Amino acid sequence: MSDIKDKIKEKINDPSVVAKAREALYIDNKEKGVLDTLQEKLVSRKLLVFAVSTALLMYAGLDADIWGMIAMCYIGGQTAIDFAKVWRG
Repeated sequence: MSDIKDKIKEKINDPSVVAKAREALYIDNKEKGVLDTLQEKLVSRKLLVFAVSTALLMYAGLDADIWGMIAMCYIGGQTAIDFAKVWRG
């Protein structure tokens, strides 16, 4: 168990690991905050669109057909974009 703790301490104290973490979280970027970055990393856009559409369906009286169209258009379009990015390489 102490080996694991030692390895974690080594990584935390390694300047290159800290620099990579700061860069990944945009800590030094004034235009983008940490919360924006966490939202990008943790919540997919597809899930966010689904959640917003569902909230509108429930609370704003959005028609079920329109909810379906919003979800299908965005998820289908985003999936095509993701596929093109992977295919293009």
